[in-house]
Amino acid sequence: MLDYPKSYEIAFSKPITLLGMSGVGKTHLAKLLGKQCKCYHYSGDYRIGTEYLNDAIVSNIKQKISQNDDLAELLNNNAFSIKNHVTFDNLSSASDFLGKVGNPEQGGLPIDEFSKRQLLHREAEIKAMQDVPKFIKKSQAQGYNRFINDAGGSLCELDDEEVYKTLAKHTHILYIRASESNESTLIERAQTHPKPLYYQADFLKKQLDKYLKDKQLTYIAQIDPNAFVRWIFPHLLEHRKPKYDAIANQYGCTIDSQDLYQCQNANDVFKLISEAN
Repeated sequence: MLDYPKSYEIAFSKPITLLGMSGVGKTHLAKLLGKQCKCYHYSGDYRIGTEYLNDAIVSNIKQKISQNDDLAELLNNNAFSIKNHVTFDNLSSASDFLGKVGNPEQGGLPIDEFSKRQLLHREAEIKAMQDVPKFIKKSQAQGYNRFINDAGGSLCELDDEEVYKTLAKHTHILYIRASESNESTLIERAQTHPKPLYYQADFLKKQLDKYLKDKQLTYIAQIDPNAFVRWIFPHLLEHRKPKYDAIANQYGCTIDSQDLYQCQNANDVFKLISEAN
């Protein structure tokens, strides 16, 4: 049984929403507390992939299979079935659906299709966050005494005050701010392993226009999808930081990722949360 001061209990008495960039430590914190405190770990990305984008994800896989005549024929004859297998640690099918914009011959999506999928993701994320109160009640009915909403990194880009108000009403919003060294790690990871990301439409348009000009390209279809993700990520990071700050300042509090990484157990995390401002 954990032994911690009552002040820590007060700091963690309300369900928590974790806010911050992917890779900053949200899931690590959720799993640490989940193991030691009987926490219900609600993953926004998992909810999106298994519920609100499941059909679109399966359709995307089928579309790719249809490009192979032999496999397409087997699929049409019901020789096999396709199931979307998303887990907390494996969101690859959802990421593959979201895709990257650019040259189709290099795995990129045309801008119209890319924008359509971005919009679907935004709508799915809003619904997943609106589900949080329902899952808090569900967790309590199942005997959990703690609840953590592990929100996606793009939560700050929804610009939906009703979503933020709902989360603030039912949870304590905790922003994990990336330290300077953590930011460098995130950028380096984006350089070596570029992955699909969500972008606000206006931000994406401005960055695409700038990229085309910088690279002396004429069409979006000429863009190397991975090269663009590597290029845009530092800009995305800077774009999101003031948005995270605004949400935390109005609805929650902030801790630094470097301080989080120093935590060895749940007691340390409780102390860090209790001292956050």
